[in-house]
Amino acid sequence: MDVPMWGWLATIGAMVAILAVDLVIVDRPWNKSGPREFSLKEAAWWAVFYIGIAVLFGFGLWYVSGATVAGEYFAGYVTEKSLSVDNLFVFYLIMASFAVPRKYQHEVLLVGIVIALVMRGVFITVGAQAINAWSEVFYLFGAFLIYTAIKIVRDHVKDEEENEDFADSFAVRMVKRIWPVTDDYRGTRLTVVENGRRHVTPMLMVIVAIGVTDLVFAVDSIPAIFGLTQDPYIVFTANAWALLGLRQLYFLLAGLMDRLSLISWGLAAIMVFIGIKMILHALHENGVPVPEIGTGVSLTVIIGVMAVTIAASLMRSGSGARGNAGRDPRGARPE
Repeated sequence: MDVPMWGWLATIGAMVAILAVDLVIVDRPWNKSGPREFSLKEAAWWAVFYIGIAVLFGFGLWYVSGATVAGEYFAGYVTEKSLSVDNLFVFYLIMASFAVPRKYQHEVLLVGIVIALVMRGVFITVGAQAINAWSEVFYLFGAFLIYTAIKIVRDHVKDEEENEDFADSFAVRMVKRIWPVTDDYRGTRLTVVENGRRHVTPMLMVIVAIGVTDLVFAVDSIPAIFGLTQDPYIVFTANAWALLGLRQLYFLLAGLMDRLSLISWGLAAIMVFIGIKMILHALHENGVPVPEIGTGVSLTVIIGVMAVTIAASLMRSGSGARGNAGRDPRGARPE
């Protein structure tokens, strides 16, 4: 797509405006009593709203640029949304590790989403430049995605046996070496002064942990969507719409975290599929007579894998609900 600068600015401006409205309506900054807990009904309505906006945007692309462009967008959006759900599992464990009060969780998630948007914007720019300068980068991206799939499965099996302590990660330990940390939360403040010395609060520790997580997920997700489309505009919008509304989806899925135990396997399968697609594309570009996987096939496979994975997870959790009551899929106790 040949999107003019005003098109980029209008798209980004619309996203910022929607996020600002979300912030004002949901967070209610004028409320002097401070942050409030997020209700399930609010989460459901906002999740539907953001998904609806993303779908309407896709149909808009279809009207303006045709079915091929829209198909690439929807394939990218579904992939990134699926990866964002896996991201929510990690956010869930981070919240539990730091015992974040529920009324502060949506503000932590907002910061996490903003960090993710910035990081993915940087990676999209770098990735697009790399592809334009060196088409063989598809081999590297494809191999990386297959490696990522293996790592997802390995980490999933490991986390079922041993829960990772995000509160004791390397980044968190580095911050603690520089500043002392208060024993409890001080509202949403990141730092406070006590006894004449600057202290950081657990809220800052949570944001550090989520920021590092966002970096890891950006490294994983950007090669995945470049395997479906090389158009920077589609890559950016699919990522942005998948991330916007993520905090509402978090609260909506919080009660289902312990039931989507097989989602990592589905994501790993999608990563392998896209990795193979990228390698085939690279071989085709270098004159090797191999078949290429079309956008329609990609979209069908991605939606099909996620549908089967979710259905299998729900069936599995239903048959073993009594034995697994009170546990989340990666072995952590809910708060």
